[in-house]
Amino acid sequence: MRPARNPFGGRAPAKPAQTGLTVTYALIAINVILFVVEVAKPSLADAWAMTTYRIYGNPPALHGVAHGEWYRLITSAFLPPPVTGSESSGGYALTDILFNMYALFLVGPQLERLMGALRFLGVYLLSALGGSVMYYYLTDPQNWALGASGAIFGLFGAWFVVARRLRLDPRGILTLIVINLVLGFVVPRIAWQAHVGGLLAGALITAAYVYAPRKNQALIQAAATVAVIGLAILAVVLRTHQLHQMFPGVN
Repeated sequence: MRPARNPFGGRAPAKPAQTGLTVTYALIAINVILFVVEVAKPSLADAWAMTTYRIYGNPPALHGVAHGEWYRLITSAFLPPPVTGSESSGGYALTDILFNMYALFLVGPQLERLMGALRFLGVYLLSALGGSVMYYYLTDPQNWALGASGAIFGLFGAWFVVARRLRLDPRGILTLIVINLVLGFVVPRIAWQAHVGGLLAGALITAAYVYAPRKNQALIQAAATVAVIGLAILAVVLRTHQLHQMFPGVN
């Protein structure tokens, strides 16, 4: 027998009230565990931060996405700013992870139930990637950023799209998006570029998932996922080439 599917192609749970938590709780656990590791080992922030070009270490060495460390596009979304160390954000680090994990706990389960675990995870990771790519384009090459905000804004965008698709009232999530976007522009040391990039990426991939026709639905959704990843890779390659032209001595 074919398993039952929800409207967006995910597998329908046998006990809906007990589902929608697997990926959400796993993501929360990973973020919290890595935060604890970062507190114990502040150098992890340097190793995983989203940055274009930075020189650090003993002996000093060049690091960053433009230097070939592409993994930073994703790893930076799983650590908040450090509590201690040379780039310490102090209490802001605690505020960052508390807000992001609370937001994930609020919107994650519902989205996971509606979309299915795999599609929900795709939205989260692609939103994180989209936020990092936008940051890569719009900031000074020596700036750096950490935090899950890009992925969280992607979930906000996803919830807005799902609400529109299901003909629900989107005003609540729209208000939340606007308030947090404004805060990103007026509060110092917040990477608003990652917020905008994550929001756009999350809304885009979710639209592809929830508006895909029933016929060949899974194939269309998979193709959309590959297309978004491909666009992100192309954007990073082009930006890296541009940076190498601007700073030929550090490529």
